[in-house]
Amino acid sequence: MKRIHLLSGLIITLFIFMHLSNHAFSIFGAEKHIEIMNLLRSFYRNVLIETILLGSVLVQIISGLNLFKAKKETAVLIFEKLLIWSGLYLAIFFAIHVSAVLVGRVFLKLDTNFYFGVAGLNSFPYFLFFIPYYSLAIISFFGHVAGIHYKKMNNHILGLSVINQSKTILVFGVCLTMVIMYGLTNHFKGVNIPKAYQVLIGK
Repeated sequence: MKRIHLLSGLIITLFIFMHLSNHAFSIFGAEKHIEIMNLLRSFYRNVLIETILLGSVLVQIISGLNLFKAKKETAVLIFEKLLIWSGLYLAIFFAIHVSAVLVGRVFLKLDTNFYFGVAGLNSFPYFLFFIPYYSLAIISFFGHVAGIHYKKMNNHILGLSVINQSKTILVFGVCLTMVIMYGLTNHFKGVNIPKAYQVLIGK
């Protein structure tokens, strides 16, 4: 199970790296975000890659929940706890987020681009939920990576250096989260949501 979880996790990590890099470009505006997204879609928007990604997400959710049940009682150190609890949040987030994107594409016939993602982030009262929801997802991802780094490296290198490296990964994730939220909310000024996407906020 651990090997399957690791393999599917590596596949998803590659996509998440592209996805978060894309979101970081939102600080330059919606047009730049969509431009980069269209460039990246030329790689992953095909039947083969999307099938692999969706399969990996499903494997991550199932195996992750099983690993959480098996490890939650034995995790003692802070990065061990961070590893399992961040994994739980990511499993829940993947299930909700991927389902929402599929509903948007298949049933609502929307292009799940910048505006699909930011509709809730820029509308009251929805942003009270979506800002922490998305922020915790990004931080949980880097928290999970930090936990994995601590677990793997601690088997070979003992000392504060490993802890500091894991802390650095987590701090980087927090900083990137702030940059992304800054961009996705148009520098905190808010984004004008096109009419086609206002169905997402009940209009």
